[in-house]
Amino acid sequence: MRKVFWLARREYLAAVKTKGFVIGLALAPIVMCGSILAMIILENRVDTTDKHIAVIDHSGVVVEGLVEAAEKRNSEVCYEEGSDRKVKPEYIFEPVEADLENPRAQRLELSDRVRESELAGFLEIGPDALHPGEDEDAAQISYYSRTSAFDDITDWMGWPLNLELRRSRLAEVGVDPEIATQALAWTNVQPMELMTVDEASGEIEEAREANRAKAILLPLGMMMLMFILVLMGATPLLNSIMEEKTQRIAEVLLGSIRPSEFMAGKILGGVAVSLTASSVYMLGGIVAVTYMGMSEHIPFHILPWFFVLMVCAIVMYGSVYAALGAVCTDPKDAQNLMFPAMLPTMIPMFVIVPVAKEPLAGWATGMSLFPPFTPPLMLLRLATPADIPAWQPWVGLLGVILFAALFVWIGGRIFRVGILMQGKSPTLANIVRWAIKG
Repeated sequence: MRKVFWLARREYLAAVKTKGFVIGLALAPIVMCGSILAMIILENRVDTTDKHIAVIDHSGVVVEGLVEAAEKRNSEVCYEEGSDRKVKPEYIFEPVEADLENPRAQRLELSDRVRESELAGFLEIGPDALHPGEDEDAAQISYYSRTSAFDDITDWMGWPLNLELRRSRLAEVGVDPEIATQALAWTNVQPMELMTVDEASGEIEEAREANRAKAILLPLGMMMLMFILVLMGATPLLNSIMEEKTQRIAEVLLGSIRPSEFMAGKILGGVAVSLTASSVYMLGGIVAVTYMGMSEHIPFHILPWFFVLMVCAIVMYGSVYAALGAVCTDPKDAQNLMFPAMLPTMIPMFVIVPVAKEPLAGWATGMSLFPPFTPPLMLLRLATPADIPAWQPWVGLLGVILFAALFVWIGGRIFRVGILMQGKSPTLANIVRWAIKG
């Protein structure tokens, strides 16, 4: 064991003493969470140029209400409160008389005006929009622009258009417009947490407003952090061992240490690197959240699970990367094997949002109990507000420990044969044969 710890210490110091480790420590969260940071930074940095939209209203009942709704929006949200500073573009709807003889030519003319940036887009309301019938085209409402599939204008128009159509339908049956406005008033649903009982006093406590950041960003952040740490601690083993093998450093080390000890030292070094990085991230996050006065949202009950699952993940994945690094003879082999080796760590990332939304679903539970996927997915489920049955994390942990032991045993057999083999590219058949026969 002394030699294993010596090699682990060597690997750890070789990693953390480099400038690349410090730079990677700082840049990894930015790279992985760059899109979220960009959305936060650029949230209010929008083009405030007024958006002119032409409206062809074949129904004759919608355009006036749409113009009024846009004017109300422009006065409420387009300017910073208490100042004349513009923060959002105004939507200006311009009624256009319909060309009934040649509607296609009119659409082409308006499309050309959009291309020349005279208009942001144009809206066409079908003649049967008020009373849709069997002819779906006659009742269709179409918005034409260069970015209509992903456009704030498209999203905003849905509510005022349908509101005006409903008002017109109610007016036809004699409902007063003021009563119609009250009847069609929109009220948002306030998300709340569950009621609880104070354990000390036994009194019922009022439910608190549900925190969207805690419900969404915390689970995603914890899982992304584990993914970063696996990339830092486990994936470098493939290239590291391959380089030491090709440079004949491994042969020198194997003169005084067994292959199993060599592999164990490498994996323990990766675990130490990840523990160092995770400690920095966790302490930094706790200090930042406490400074912002949100310490009650720190998931202290999840942190032990985070570190335990992370260590198990690095041992499990690291043994695979170490074994594959031992069978590689050049960088091309390592490159070809890197993607298949990363699949177990990447597949959980594909289902991160569905699992965060439905952590108690049967399929989510099943995936989180499948050992190769357990560390990230079980952590994700534990970080959600849902009450995960107490037995599931323990069963998942037991499965990960057993799989990690199996992966280490299989990886050790492959490592022992491959580390001294030179000049022969690895094949799947040979890797399987070495795993079975050793």
